[in-house]
This record gives sequence, structure tokens and C-alpha cells, in this order.
Amino acid sequence: MSTCAPSPPNAETPYRGRFAPSPTGPLHFGSLVTALAGFLQARSHVGRWLLRIDDIDPPREQPGAADAIRTVLARCHLEWDEEVTFQRHSLEDHRAACEKLMHAGLAYRCTCSRKLIGARAYPGTCREAKHLAQGRHSVRVRVGADRVSLEDPVQGRQTWNLEQEGGDFVIWRVEDLPAYHLAAVVDDAAAGITEIVRGADLLDSAPRQRHLQTLLDLPRPAYLHLPVAVDAAGQKLSKQKLAPAISESSAAEALVAALNWLGQTPPTVLQRAPPAAIIEWAIAHWDPRAIPRQRQWPAPHLGS
Repeated sequence: MSTCAPSPPNAETPYRGRFAPSPTGPLHFGSLVTALAGFLQARSHVGRWLLRIDDIDPPREQPGAADAIRTVLARCHLEWDEEVTFQRHSLEDHRAACEKLMHAGLAYRCTCSRKLIGARAYPGTCREAKHLAQGRHSVRVRVGADRVSLEDPVQGRQTWNLEQEGGDFVIWRVEDLPAYHLAAVVDDAAAGITEIVRGADLLDSAPRQRHLQTLLDLPRPAYLHLPVAVDAAGQKLSKQKLAPAISESSAAEALVAALNWLGQTPPTVLQRAPPAAIIEWAIAHWDPRAIPRQRQWPAPHLGS
């Protein structure tokens, strides 16, 4: 079994966290919760909090979304500590990592379509096919039968078998772009990220990313997976489903609601406070042990 124990920062490894939204629309409550929790984790460790725009899916991106995200974060006084980075600027690093795995025989070209595979685990059809670089193909990384375990401070101990739960997975897409797992581990390592705070909808990404970190000999950050904010129908809030954006007038209300949602119980006086005062209180009183131990949690209804 491969055990993926968190590696919290110590005196020799200063804390570095990050928020990595995709520019597919404006910031909504679910995204704000993730940004706020990550920011407070970094501040509680006297560490640094970075902002990375994950812009490697051009068809889904919206013009102006990256600027809108930065505007809302600034309005909420969630201040990043270094220059904003954009994932598209690291494409050659992503490609080099993919080629390294292929040259080592740990990854291979695959011509199977999603329709052909369906919902089953990938059966390894192209593992030994040795497809040439010409033609339409993705690249998959090999996985084994070993179990991968992770100790998550919110979600508890998790165990996966990658061979049974999806099989060899794509690290380079047919569009000639890196897949999420590969791009994330390469960029997190380059930025020296020590803990990743994100939603539990990405919990099953953790073992795949740990697998890549091991194969590429990259550092292994700790993970903290928050409950996913869902609507009244139990659906995850998302930009694609037009979740309400955080506006200038709703920033303070949304911050207080996010703190309550994260189990932090801010005093009622903060409901009339400006964002700067809310953040100041939140930094002083942040307690990640109070976060609900659930995969999802209903989002509050913010004012009209």
C-alpha cells in the first residue's frame, strides 16, 4: 500500500498555499469558500498564499473572467502574496513532464475515445500498442494495483485502488493540452506549494496526483478537502450552472456567510462590518477543526 500522509510545513519548510480557479466565469459562493479557507490556512501558518489562474481549457474560458476573479478577491481583502501566475505559461514544463514519463515507459499514447471506454475503468487497450506520434491521440500514465491512502484533516482517511477506480488515466489530452492532474502537480511543485485546500469534489483527484508526484519525484503537499457547497437540489454550485456571482455590494455578506458555512461562528456585529474587519477577525479566530466533516453542505441564500 502507498500511504499518502500529509506533510504539514515545519520550520525548515515555510507554508505555501494557493488558490487556482479556472477563468470560466465569475467567482461564486463555493469558490469564495475555497479561497477564504485557503487564505486563512496560510495566514494561520504565517505563510504565503498564491493565486494561479488555471487557464488550460480554452473552449470553456470566458473573456474577462480572470480579471473579474481578481477583482472579487481584492474586494474581499483576500490578498495574494506574489505575482499572479497563469497555467498556460507553463505548457512547456507540462510537456517535458509528460515526455519524461513516456521515455521511462511509465506513460503511452492512447487512441481510445471516451465513447469506446464508457463508464468502466480503462482496460489498458493501448498499453502495449506503441502508437506513433502522428495522428489523434492522448497520453495515459500507467497505474498499478497498490492501494493509495490519504489522511485528510476534514474528510478523514481515504483509500483508493487506481487500477480498479478508473485505471490508467489521461495526462495529455487529444487537443494537445495537458490534463488537469499533470498540470496541477507540475505547477504546484514549481511554486513550492506545501498544502492544497480545495473542495471535496476533487478528493478523488488526490491519489492520481500523488501517483504522478511519486513517478516524477516531486514534493508531496498536504491536502485539505472542504465540503462542496450545493444548491437546494443538492447540485454543486458552479459557473456552468450560473451560480450567483459575488458582487461588490454582497462581498461583506458573502464573507460572513462563508465563515459561518465553514463553522467559524463570527459575531453578529460583523454582519455590518466592512470586508477588511471581517478578514481581520477571521485571521485571529480561524479554526479548521470546526469545518463540517462532510462531502457536501448546503450553501446559504444570500440577499437579493
